[in-house]
Amino acid sequence: MKVTVIGSHLCPDTLYALNVLMEKGANINFYNISASFEALKDFLYVRENCALFDTVRKTGGVGIPYFEMKDGIQTLDLDVILNRL
Repeated sequence: MKVTVIGSHLCPDTLYALNVLMEKGANINFYNISASFEALKDFLYVRENCALFDTVRKTGGVGIPYFEMKDGIQTLDLDVILNRL
């Protein structure tokens, strides 16, 4: 199953998630917000318009890694994705 991951190669949590997903054989579409202005813009749009990020915004967090699956699942929790693979 295809998993979109938005994160940064500078973020240890993102790197961990990518490694675990690769070990599980996931088909990963990675958007690196540290390397692409377009990826950053797309992420900021999602972050500012999705209730999933309400707590993240309130606490001053970034909200990466962010995961999205083709079936519409959006989460910040790697375990949710792993359970669906």
